Amino acid sequence: MADSAVRDTASTSGPGSSEHRSGLLALMLGALGVVYGDIGTSPLYSLQTVFRIDNGAVRPTSGDVYGVISMVFWSVTLIVSVKYVIFILRADNEGEGGVMALAALVRRVLGGVRGKAVVAMALGVFGASLFYGDSVITPAISVLSAVEGLKVSSPAVSHLVLPIAAAILTLLFLAQRWGTHRVGILFGPVMVVWFVAIALAGVGEVVRKPGILLGLSPTYAGAFVLRHPYVAFIAMGAVVLAITGAEALYADMGHFGRRPIRRAWFGVVFPALTLNYLGQGALILRDPKSVANPFFLLLPGWARLPMVILATAATVIASQAVITGAFSVSRQAVRLGFLPYLRIRHTSPREVGQVYVPAVNWILFIGVLALMFGFKSSEHLATAYGVAVTGTLIITTILFLVIARAEWRWPMWRLVVIGVVIGGAEITYFAANLTKVTHGGWLPLLIAVSVFTVMKTWERGREIVTARRVDKEGALPELVRKLRMTKVPRVPGTAVFPHPGKETTPLALRANLDHNHVVHEHVVIVSVTYDTIPHVPREQRISVDDLGYRDDGIVHLTVTYGFQDDQDIPGALRLAASQADGRDELLDIDPDHASYFLSRGSLRLTREPGMSRWRKRVFLTLANNAASPAEYFRLPEDRTVVMGTQVEF
Repeated sequence: MADSAVRDTASTSGPGSSEHRSGLLALMLGALGVVYGDIGTSPLYSLQTVFRIDNGAVRPTSGDVYGVISMVFWSVTLIVSVKYVIFILRADNEGEGGVMALAALVRRVLGGVRGKAVVAMALGVFGASLFYGDSVITPAISVLSAVEGLKVSSPAVSHLVLPIAAAILTLLFLAQRWGTHRVGILFGPVMVVWFVAIALAGVGEVVRKPGILLGLSPTYAGAFVLRHPYVAFIAMGAVVLAITGAEALYADMGHFGRRPIRRAWFGVVFPALTLNYLGQGALILRDPKSVANPFFLLLPGWARLPMVILATAATVIASQAVITGAFSVSRQAVRLGFLPYLRIRHTSPREVGQVYVPAVNWILFIGVLALMFGFKSSEHLATAYGVAVTGTLIITTILFLVIARAEWRWPMWRLVVIGVVIGGAEITYFAANLTKVTHGGWLPLLIAVSVFTVMKTWERGREIVTARRVDKEGALPELVRKLRMTKVPRVPGTAVFPHPGKETTPLALRANLDHNHVVHEHVVIVSVTYDTIPHVPREQRISVDDLGYRDDGIVHLTVTYGFQDDQDIPGALRLAASQADGRDELLDIDPDHASYFLSRGSLRLTREPGMSRWRKRVFLTLANNAASPAEYFRLPEDRTVVMGTQVEF
């Protein structure tokens, strides 16, 4: 973990040493480049959208401007600074964050309360589904809003905005196969330049009109709501754009640790965002026509084109962070049993968490381009933005309150205060965004519902297929006793059978026995299980069972992974052999020359009860297009054999 890296440095060099400080600064720089890309580019479009909603219902008058600035500032303060940075970062799942990690933590805490744990996990799955909707919209609106600066700096090329944005995003998605580790080192410095630039852009207008600082008072937000309740409610649907990306603070905690994330927020990001929003507000008061694009109009003419280039780089980084997040969420969903095996490529020789998921990448790419060419501008895309973000915010708050009550034993009054203040604000954001459903807000909801249906269908289908397979497999203890009694011929070598458990017989083992009438000298049945924590220590990962007999050459191995761990069965066998180190004859095997036999049940669609027919077809489609278990578990192709039978579904 990133925090542990900092602690290790501190323990060897001391908390005040230059090595410790440099390590912390490096993590802060990395956090600026990955964590804050999305929320850091929100000033490009958030205030502009507020003053364009409902045909200009929010006017560039002093009362409305002060009210909007106050709403933006306190939204960022409450949701990002208080909820996420102060509270939510404490709710880590063995150092990892994100809505699915939080849901898995809740499920573990409520393990004895079956119904509540299931509901909590379902909320987590839906939160992850909403994130996919966000992952489609964020690259489109971010990059498009940056390139639209050309309309201000170089109006003659305005017609090229859409093609340029499409070309940038195409290159971005094409580059995913090489991973982010090669260019990631540039992300932090670019974002530092970005935050310094937007802060300086805002400072100029704040100095020119210092009265805008009054907008930091919450009384102006309250007065705006009392004076124009309906307009303020509608405006909340656009104000929420200022906090998009807040979930990344939590989701990326495992990469950097809470301390660097907190320091980067309060030391760099929060002040820069505040100054820029204040500057935009001051500009709108001085020149009401600047509502057309207050971000780029903050700058003098000579600086606008360079800012377009910098903004484009920043939005590419923001998009990269969201795309990488979608890969991580997909990987977690596979580990937790909500998606089939996906082809996952590791793009860094050192960092396990840096992965590339081709199927997710190209689905996102198609969705992003379709959105961009369908909506054609960031202004129109803003109408579809917000529903997914606010839905995720509410789910995160609910799960956090469960943890605070069940794990931390918080008093009820504290839960009520947070639920009313923060939860109430988030519900208001969500309700305001529901007014945009007919104008494009339906899109992220449709994506979320579709992904949620797919995930729950896969989960339920696996349960049904597993039950059907158990009937065909038969009890493993009975087969072991039969082999001892009948003295089946043994052939040299080690045969490894990946299998869900030790109660039933692997289909491949039964098929090999029935057709070839032999058994290998060493038989290792490997069951991969998943814990609800991100990482399982290597020394706790392996469990060995002799299945009642120590002299028959048949052993069962349970390998437990966290949902962020790399799945590698040959690696697990090498780990088991090294831990035995010749002391345990049960594991006297040669993992590098073993043969692997995969059990594969060919599914046949029937009218058996358990799931509706259309969901069965969805499950079959997913199963038929899933990645090979051999690739997923890193089995050697030249020593892997697939055997099985037909399973009715």
